[in-house]
Amino acid sequence: MSAQIVLKVHPADNVLVALTDLPKDSVISFEGQEYTIQETVKAKHKFVIEDLQTGDPIHMYGVLVGKAQQPIKKGGLISTTNIKHAASDFVVGDRKTAWSKPDVTGFEGRTFNGYHRADGSVGTANYWVVIPMVFCENRNLDVLEQALVTDLGYGRNRTYQLQSRQLVELYKAGKSVEDILKTDLQASYNGNDNQRLFPNVDGIKFLTHDGGCGGTRQDAQALCGLLAGYITHPNVAGATVLSLGCQNAQVSILEEEIKKRIPDFSKPLYILEQQKIGKESTLLSEAIRQTFAGLILANQQQRKPAPLSKLCIGLECGGSDGFSGIGANPAIGYTSDLLVALGGSVILAEFPELCGVEQNLSDRCVDTSLAERFSHLMRTYNERAKAVGSGFESNPSPGNIRDGLITDAIKSAGAAKKGGTSPVTDVLDYPEKVTKPGLNLLCTPGYDVESTTAEVASGANIVLFTTGLGTPTGNPVAPVIKIATNTAMFERMRDIMDINTGTIIEGQETIQQAGERILEYVIGVASGETQVAAVRHVQDDFIPWKRGISL
Repeated sequence: MSAQIVLKVHPADNVLVALTDLPKDSVISFEGQEYTIQETVKAKHKFVIEDLQTGDPIHMYGVLVGKAQQPIKKGGLISTTNIKHAASDFVVGDRKTAWSKPDVTGFEGRTFNGYHRADGSVGTANYWVVIPMVFCENRNLDVLEQALVTDLGYGRNRTYQLQSRQLVELYKAGKSVEDILKTDLQASYNGNDNQRLFPNVDGIKFLTHDGGCGGTRQDAQALCGLLAGYITHPNVAGATVLSLGCQNAQVSILEEEIKKRIPDFSKPLYILEQQKIGKESTLLSEAIRQTFAGLILANQQQRKPAPLSKLCIGLECGGSDGFSGIGANPAIGYTSDLLVALGGSVILAEFPELCGVEQNLSDRCVDTSLAERFSHLMRTYNERAKAVGSGFESNPSPGNIRDGLITDAIKSAGAAKKGGTSPVTDVLDYPEKVTKPGLNLLCTPGYDVESTTAEVASGANIVLFTTGLGTPTGNPVAPVIKIATNTAMFERMRDIMDINTGTIIEGQETIQQAGERILEYVIGVASGETQVAAVRHVQDDFIPWKRGISL
C-alpha cells in the first residue's frame, strides 16, 4: 500500500479530502484530472473538483452535505464562509436490509473472560456503585469515597500529590519563584500502597450528578431509568443508593425502572433514605457498613469464559476531525459488523450526528415500525432544537470546524460510519435498554459525555471512542477504548490514547485490517488482560441528559 495525498470518499462526491497540507497554486493529479489549488488546503480539509455557483450542492460520502453560498472555483477550499449546511430530507421507504457479512473465520469460537450475571448478561468488569437519587446527597457520597476508597486499595495515582508536596518543601526551604518554575518534578509514583482488599472487585464508583429534585417529572423518570441502567449493568455487582426522601426522583420510580430491565433482579442493593434515618452520622455509618458487606459478596464473583455474542459495544466519537469519517469511524464500523456477525450487540447513538444520513439508516431498519420510530425521534429532536434557536446545523464545535468538519452534514456522514453496514435491529429512546443483538440506534445528544453515559446505561459493556483532537473521556463502569484518527495526535497524547488508526490515512493498513485489530484489542480489554487509559487515569465521566435541548 502507498500513501495518497487526496481522497475521494464516494464516486458521487464533488469534493476531495486533503490527506496532507496542499500549498496554494500546487497542481494535484487525481484519476486523470488535474486541480490547481486556489488557496492553501490543510490536511483534513476539502476542495471542490468543479466550478460551483451560488446554491450549487456539495456532496461528500455520496450525500448532500452543504450548498455553496458564493461561487467557488475548481480547486477552491470549502469553508464556513463559502458553504452552508444542507441535508436531504428522508421518508420511510422500502427495506434495504441485505448486507455482506464480513468474514469472521478468525473469531468464530473465540471467548472472553467475563463476569456472568444471573440475568444471563456478562460483564467485562466488576464494580460496586454508590448512587444518589438527588444532588443533595452528593456531599455524602464524597464522604463515603474518602472513607472507603483509599483504605480498600482503590486510591488514585499519587504522582501529582507527591509533586505538590515536593513544591511545598521547596517553598518552606525559601526557594524563589524562579527556582520553583525551573524544578523538575517527580515524573511518576511507583509505590504499592494501594493493594486491593477485594481483588475481584475493580472499584467503587460514585455517580454524583446535579439532578433528581428540580426540573420536570419527565427528567426525574429519565434519571431513574438511567440510574437503573447502571444498577442492572453487567459490569456492576451491586449498589448502594442514597435518597434524601422528598425529591422528584423517588426510590419507587427507580425500583420500577429496575424491574423493567430485570424483572427478577437479585443483585445486592442497599437503599438508605436520609429523612427517615435521621442523623447524617447514622446514615453514613450504615452506608459504610452495608457497602462493605456488598463488596464481600461482589468479591466472590470470578471471571469465566463467555462467547463474543455477550459483548455489547457502544460506538462513540468526540473531538472529531476531518480524518474521523474516513479512517477511525469506518474501522470501528467494520468492528461493529464483525461483532454483529458473531451475534453480539452494538449501539450507534448521537442523533444530531445522523443528520443527512437518515435515509440510509431508515432503509436499514428491519421493519417499517422501527423506521417510523427512528423518523419520529429524529424529527422531534430537531424541531425541539429549532424551537430554542439551535437546529442540528449548530452541532459542530469550534474544534470540529477547525479540523475540517465545517457542516453538521459532513460531520454526520462521517460519524454514521461507526455503525457499519448491518441492518438496524432496534431503535431505542433514551434511556431504554438494549435487548436485541445487532445494530441498535439509541437517541442521545451528540455531546460525547452525555452520549457515552447513556450508551453504558443501555447496556454497553465496552465503548469504542474515536477522536481526532484528543479527549480523556471515560466512564465509571465500562472501559472506554480511545482510538486516535491520526498518528500525530496519538504520539502527542499517548498517555490518554489506546489505539492509533492514523495507519489507515498513511496507507499502512486497510479499514478491514484495522477493524480486526480493534476487535482483538476489545477481547483483551473484555477479559481484564488490558487496562485502557481512561481506567488507569480514573476518568469517571458521568453526565445524565436532561431532555431539554443538548446537541
